[in-house]
Amino acid sequence: VDNRDSAVPKVTPEEAAKLCDRNFGIGADGVIFVMPGVNGADYTMRIFNSDGSEPEMCGNGVRCFARFIAEVENLQGTHSFKIHTGAGLIIPEIQDDGKVKVDMGEPILYGPDVPTKLPSTKNEAVVKAELAIDGLAWHVTCVSMGNPHCITFGSKELKVLHVDDLKLSDIGPKFEHHEMFPARTNTEFVEVLSRSHLKMRVWERGAGATLACGTGACAVVVAAVLEGRAERKCVVDLPGGPLEIEWREDNNHVYMTGPAEAVFYGSVVH
Repeated sequence: VDNRDSAVPKVTPEEAAKLCDRNFGIGADGVIFVMPGVNGADYTMRIFNSDGSEPEMCGNGVRCFARFIAEVENLQGTHSFKIHTGAGLIIPEIQDDGKVKVDMGEPILYGPDVPTKLPSTKNEAVVKAELAIDGLAWHVTCVSMGNPHCITFGSKELKVLHVDDLKLSDIGPKFEHHEMFPARTNTEFVEVLSRSHLKMRVWERGAGATLACGTGACAVVVAAVLEGRAERKCVVDLPGGPLEIEWREDNNHVYMTGPAEAVFYGSVVH
């Protein structure tokens, strides 16, 4: 939503939920507002999920946000912006090939800041901790990219996940609402194809099963590195297509590169 003339969203959370309805509305995982920048940022981004809740940030949404800015401002070539979000300053860069590369900042690994109540297992991080769900002892690593993520590569019983076989609508909510996650959590189920190629499915807090989750893909690579399963630069396959993720050692920042395309324009009658 072009909200550049106001710091108040033009759509209420209730209206956003209706707009996200795929049968009676437009259909979406969330409604994003392009708002005036604060504290030196070029713009402010806010988002309402399809259930009307407001997350700190949305990684794929940032790419869409940058693409939208380029179109409304009629920008050509390479451009970067400073965007103020609930997860801090995020800097996307539109590249010559049309893809958007986003500096997603540093991952947060300290358990209470993720937040999770699971005890730390490695330094102050929660890596390969056990989480009991449905009688299985899942091995989970917890990462925040400004929003909470619980990543699992399997359980004691299921050593290797085949993510296409999972019934996310059954198992996802049990992770999301588990008592160990005081702010609820996004949950990523990951299959390692190689040390530079991961496949994931995600159950998003407040949106359920989605085709892609940018912050989730970032969190997955961080978790894979922490667990010794992958290199710092990976292609992550999501149901909606691949994302390129790099967790740089020199500055500890995570970078996400992927596409963003305009699908349609319209106006909403209140």
